Amino acid sequence: MSDQTGIPARAQLVVVGAGPGGYHAAFHAADLGLEVVLIDPAENPGGVCLYRGCIPSKALLHTAKLVSETAEAAEIGMRFPPPEIDVDRVREWKNEVIAKLTGGLGMKAKQKKVRHLRGTARLTGPHVLRFTTPEGDSHDLEFEQAILAAGSRPIMLPGFAPSARIMNSTGALELQDVPASLLVVGGGYIGLELGSVYAALGSRVSVVAVTLRQLPGCDRDLVSVLKRRLDKKFAAIMLNTKVAAMEEGPDGVTVTFEDKKGSRTETFAKVLVSIGRRPNTQDLGLDSAGIAVDEHGFVVVDAQRRTAQSHIFAIGDIAGQPMLAHKAYREAAVAADAAAGRKSVYDPRAIPAVVFTDPEIAWCGLTETEARAAGRKVTTAKLPWRGNGRTLTLGRDDGMTKLITEPDSGVILGVAMAGPGAGELIAEGVLAMEMAATAEDLRQTIHPHPTLSETVFDAAWSLPSQ
Repeated sequence: MSDQTGIPARAQLVVVGAGPGGYHAAFHAADLGLEVVLIDPAENPGGVCLYRGCIPSKALLHTAKLVSETAEAAEIGMRFPPPEIDVDRVREWKNEVIAKLTGGLGMKAKQKKVRHLRGTARLTGPHVLRFTTPEGDSHDLEFEQAILAAGSRPIMLPGFAPSARIMNSTGALELQDVPASLLVVGGGYIGLELGSVYAALGSRVSVVAVTLRQLPGCDRDLVSVLKRRLDKKFAAIMLNTKVAAMEEGPDGVTVTFEDKKGSRTETFAKVLVSIGRRPNTQDLGLDSAGIAVDEHGFVVVDAQRRTAQSHIFAIGDIAGQPMLAHKAYREAAVAADAAAGRKSVYDPRAIPAVVFTDPEIAWCGLTETEARAAGRKVTTAKLPWRGNGRTLTLGRDDGMTKLITEPDSGVILGVAMAGPGAGELIAEGVLAMEMAATAEDLRQTIHPHPTLSETVFDAAWSLPSQ
């Protein structure tokens, strides 16, 4: 049943947000026979990941890799002139990738008969939401069940809003130009990835972080592999340093730093603020529906991703850490299954994390840092990649694979690696953990030669037999 505008008055299942979690939930629910309405402001599904996150950043990182490889090829006797970078064409190509993927999802929504409404949604009760079109027209929509997948947004420094010179990750991905100098505020993976892009394209990049180390949560030995390379690419990496003030002027942004040595100022053409993201839960009308959030603003959910209202689910970035697209995919499948009356539970043994810098860093399961903090006894194997044939044939000698196992049984508790292609390799570690594999299982698994995957095999052989 629809009103005169064609907007339905009722929905069997409404999905709010069309990012990776939202569109996957909508498609899967439609496959299970539910009538689905998908609400999102964009023309096609995709969300932050496709429009302003995962995909555009990886497209730009590919251009950065090509630039770096042309310079590094001299070490093996191949010399290229410095590449001429057409920033406008790079931006167009990045946008073409986005358009192709989001357009494909739009077609898929039609094929699966998912009704996609452009606009925003706000709950006004446990079974009603207010849908607002881009033109500002509002309509009430009743629903039997709902899946909330509203995503997240970048956090800015207090007192500042995105501008032409002070960017968040969204602005940085627009690639309006390549500034002569760029300060990245934040030592997390988004800042390091985007900093790497701008450095390769010609910016003089500096990084500042209030923490004592880059990539908090990642083991230091893995970060050190990356840092050795970033030290050559970046003009400065300032850790345990605070940004005390920023003043935007006609020639750039003057930044005041404070550390244990005192304070100092420096001017940058642009600043990228990358200090994390916050869930988009404030404007969902959760109070009106009796849905609780925790102290960090995440929706409180159970193992099926049900909220305090059992017919309303929450998935993805609004449902807790880690705020990763692939975590949202799994939650989406669980929520859609539960909405269709099927038995399903969200209980992963391992969620991979990947930093797509050069070299990449990837890990899953227990880290050595976490084991040490918990006083937990583990057996650890660390294998440098400099002895791996495939690494050397790629013109690289950096990289490391680490396995963390339970001492008595040899069960794999964590896998981590740093090096070219680590993001592709980590899936073996995730599968090993999901299957409760042991080091012996990895030793008995024949790996192809010569490949980087052999580092997992060799690391397993360096562990004691059970």
